[in-house]
Amino acid sequence: MPAQINGSVTGALPIHIATDQTNGFHKQHKHSRSSYSESSPLANSRNNSLTFRPTKRFMSAPKTIAVINASGRQAASLIRVATAVGYHVRAQLRNLEGVVATEVSTNPNVTVFVGELYTRHQPTKENKDVTQNGPMPGVGVNHELIENLFRGAQLAFINTTFYGDELQIGKALADAAKRANIQHYIYSSMPDHAAYNSEWPSLPLWAAKHKVEEYVRELGLPATFVYTGIYNNNFTSLLYPLFCMELQPDGSFTWQAPFHENVKLPWLDAEHDVGPAVIQLFKDGVSKWAGERIALAYEYLTPIEACELFARGVGRPVRYVRGPIEIKVRIPTGYREQLEALEKLFDYTQKDPAKQPPYFGDPKLEASCPREALELWEGPRGLEEYAREMFPLEEEANGLTWMFEEEEDSQEARIQATTTSVENLRIQDDVEDESSDDDEDEGLVMRGLKRAEESWLA
Repeated sequence: MPAQINGSVTGALPIHIATDQTNGFHKQHKHSRSSYSESSPLANSRNNSLTFRPTKRFMSAPKTIAVINASGRQAASLIRVATAVGYHVRAQLRNLEGVVATEVSTNPNVTVFVGELYTRHQPTKENKDVTQNGPMPGVGVNHELIENLFRGAQLAFINTTFYGDELQIGKALADAAKRANIQHYIYSSMPDHAAYNSEWPSLPLWAAKHKVEEYVRELGLPATFVYTGIYNNNFTSLLYPLFCMELQPDGSFTWQAPFHENVKLPWLDAEHDVGPAVIQLFKDGVSKWAGERIALAYEYLTPIEACELFARGVGRPVRYVRGPIEIKVRIPTGYREQLEALEKLFDYTQKDPAKQPPYFGDPKLEASCPREALELWEGPRGLEEYAREMFPLEEEANGLTWMFEEEEDSQEARIQATTTSVENLRIQDDVEDESSDDDEDEGLVMRGLKRAEESWLA
């Protein structure tokens, strides 16, 4: 049974937090005087607050949004913005660990359901919804939590993840939303490249989302589908594969990936920009966006252009190297399979830029970058701004110190700091192995310092 805190969990009954509100509305305070001075030309206006009192409008109750994976970058971004402008949120969290989960669970406008969207038990003939293959055999769907999540909600933002059987969970969420009469269901999807071209391999973690999207369409939910670009926030100088911004002895950075250096890719600061864009979709309404695929990407840059912007922001040279995905730390099997497929899809030996598949699979969707996203939200945080303002903070949170070092002794200190951080990561991984036989249950969480608080790429 899920636990529920803060409007949130223990048993199935929410505990409502008292706030300075009346019937869900913030109290309004009347002022006895106008803020205009008597000399202001506005003082004589018929619409001046001293002379004109328009009829008060009845304000409808704020709507409630159902959200899963609430500590992921996308969902957390939405929750911050939504609650700030008056929405209530019903949010599923896997656990209460980490600063983001704490932020969500202590927000007075959030009702939190703590628990997994999957269940663990032995597959039987009676349990037809139990997965019998894949990375986590014997996994079912937590229908009770899902039903509770949608109770009283009118809107939903759903970003399914690799925890459990993503397809079955995605279908169960859509079914529950249908029963709950959700007015606008926004699903964070990604492409199955093989569906666009049989010669392109499917990326396992994306193909499942594509199948969930197809099911949502078949079900007839009033839905919109957002496709997120590469997160600015993926970059780290820790030795994680694909987005390692590896620190060099001379203080510069090198990014190695299989993407063609002259082919543009979609980019997004998920933490900063998903929330405002999704809120605008809700405001526009499903009548405008029904069935649409929207590319959430605010910059469309080649890897070389991305490195140039990153270098300007961080104040150090950044060099792009096209090459294989190097795996220097232990990673879960599921993520390894994703990287192997991605390396085949974006073949680093292919010299012709015209033959690199579109990141989103659909050339039409790719062509909308970043125009359509900017129609929803005009104040995004670009890669240069991220590198200047956020990257050093995230690096510091990961235990790195290169941003503080003096020039004369920086080389030795950089090497030592990077070695120490990687060793901490490996040591923590080893402890995990010794203390738990449930390795696959952790999906794609990269252990170590700040990264342990968030779902990798979620």
